[in-house]
Amino acid sequence: MEEQQTAKTNELPVASGDFTDQDSSDDFFTSKGVDDSSEWYADWPQLQALLRNHLSFPPSAPPPAELSILVPACGNSRLSEHLYDDGFKNITNVDFSKVVVSAMLRRNVEERPLMKWRVMDMTNIQFANGTFDAIVDKGGLDALVESELGLRSGILYISEVKRLLKAGGRYICLTLAKSHVLGLLFSKFRFGWKTNIYSIAHEASSGTTKKQAYILVAEKSILTVVSQIVSSDNQDHELFEALERENTIRAEYSNGTDTWYSLEDLKLGVKGNIRKLEPGRHVKLFLGETGVSRFFYTGVLLDAIPETEPFSDRFRVVFLKKTQSSQKIIAAESRQWRILGSLKAARLLMIVLDSSHSNVTWDDIMRDIYYFVNQLAPVEIGDDINIVATSEDDMIDGIKQRILVHQVLSILTGPIFVEDVIYDHDLAKDLIFRRLCFERTENLVHSGAPLSIEGPNDSSASSGQPKVEHKILVTGFHKGVIAGLLLFSLHSERTTSAGVLVKTVIIGLGSGILPMFMRNCLPSLQIEVVELDPVVLNVASEYFGFTEDESLKVHITDATKFVRERANSEEEGNDSSKVDVLVIDVGSSDSSSGLISPEADFVEESFLLTVKDSLSDNGLFVFKLISKYSSVRGSVYSKLRKVFSNLYHFYADGDFVEIIFALKKDSPIIAENELAEACEALARSLQHNNQDWATRVLHNSKLIKPLP
Repeated sequence: MEEQQTAKTNELPVASGDFTDQDSSDDFFTSKGVDDSSEWYADWPQLQALLRNHLSFPPSAPPPAELSILVPACGNSRLSEHLYDDGFKNITNVDFSKVVVSAMLRRNVEERPLMKWRVMDMTNIQFANGTFDAIVDKGGLDALVESELGLRSGILYISEVKRLLKAGGRYICLTLAKSHVLGLLFSKFRFGWKTNIYSIAHEASSGTTKKQAYILVAEKSILTVVSQIVSSDNQDHELFEALERENTIRAEYSNGTDTWYSLEDLKLGVKGNIRKLEPGRHVKLFLGETGVSRFFYTGVLLDAIPETEPFSDRFRVVFLKKTQSSQKIIAAESRQWRILGSLKAARLLMIVLDSSHSNVTWDDIMRDIYYFVNQLAPVEIGDDINIVATSEDDMIDGIKQRILVHQVLSILTGPIFVEDVIYDHDLAKDLIFRRLCFERTENLVHSGAPLSIEGPNDSSASSGQPKVEHKILVTGFHKGVIAGLLLFSLHSERTTSAGVLVKTVIIGLGSGILPMFMRNCLPSLQIEVVELDPVVLNVASEYFGFTEDESLKVHITDATKFVRERANSEEEGNDSSKVDVLVIDVGSSDSSSGLISPEADFVEESFLLTVKDSLSDNGLFVFKLISKYSSVRGSVYSKLRKVFSNLYHFYADGDFVEIIFALKKDSPIIAENELAEACEALARSLQHNNQDWATRVLHNSKLIKPLP
């Protein structure tokens, strides 16, 4: 029996795409039967030692029998059965095939009564954040990325993996390590992950050729550190080259990264006696511990100077939700001191919640973090510790009132919600702003616009929806895009009087405010919007008044594929498809990339080369660059300079948002005096335009400078 099983180990799936379709998967297991197990990649004897080693956690973690383990896309593999028999009893298996789940449950219900089985899609796993200590994936990711959605499905699945793991949890992925799979794994487990890869020893069976398989182990670790990937196999040339490339990127990210401290560091006195107030002390720190907390947290601790007494609180803890305002606060020390002063606290601990804390109750968070917060309480406040734990987001954003208008869950994008807010400051007094928010993105709020007091849109009067203003831009990025577009178009003599429409592509629809403004105020543009998620289009249409016409079209497709097709249009004899202006308006959904905006894939050198090929001779590429880490910005600059020689930038929103402008033309590089002349020409062209946006464009155009 063992010899027969070993022979079947060598059988890799003939058509892995069959396992990514539920009906096909059901048909496969119905016809073959689950007892006829075929293991992919390796047998238990080759896996046992490796898995047991990587499922060994620190003493503070639960014992092996209690470790919560998820096996996604379990199929009819005996892997979880072997793990159970080896002492790991708390195993949950999921697969979207009802046939295989029912059969595997029947097969194991008596011999392995504690093992759990669930019917679920691995890209949408219905468990709470921070549920599992380990996720063991035997070929699931490999099969998934070969599906019709390809890497997009893989990205969704890895997002689920990262969400489901506890602090210190481990993703153990058995893979053939194909280049596109490695690229996905390496890029998605950077900041906050310790990653290693090991080759799996195997014994070739007679008459078969077995491919080398690997185990990649990614451990959820310190949120602010990028570690090198270590491999046990230097014989595979392709793998070795992939590791060299990735570790070069990681080395760049590590240079110049701010120093963050753990609670253990602070207890050792690296910043003085943390249990005593030390006026003027400022510490960036991360909290959480494997086996102790469900999550990791980042934050900052400040001790007030005596001159700011009297204090309302001796020790105040503020939780900041994931918004652009909270990101600005963590990035700027001066803002942190202003908040400390306004709260009148002797010690302030600000903790930023990220996407891993979504849908987690305040009580759960307080139970999870209380031990660590308690260790940071000054001894001066005595045994009766009274920690004021509040969420100050509305105070920081200046929001007086917020109303949830709509909420929807998208399989591709995650939770999306629309809210109306009223700000508590004079410039926006009595105005209502409608905002679009993506819970999975690092920036949360994508865009917004004021609502008109004139009443409902004509097109939606029956539904009572208020009118969204499409001739007003709110975000600094959108205002900067318009300034750069007009400035560089004028410099390249592609003026609105030329009578030729400027082909403009925007990646990321969001609320649709930017393309609607362009259509209404810049009639020389022919606008195409690329959006992957049809749910986003529905939300923009229903709640932001977005509409299409001959000058504004939306393509529901993958952005990389769309840009590649435009880049290849010249080879196909269709040069008219080249793009004059390409704008990326997409935030990052992956904190491990170190980027808040854009998605990391959009600043990879391969994509930048495709962008350049897609542009017309006078083409302009624009995107928003936001990161908490100077080293990440430097890495993006380096990649840009390899592709574009004409680079410019502009800071918005208090220097938190950097707008990058890249011209396709390699020479001549525009000097600052030429930019000044273009600004003067732009002023003349807009001198009869009395709109507020024109005044803002003129102001912003003067702030655009060459990228140093």
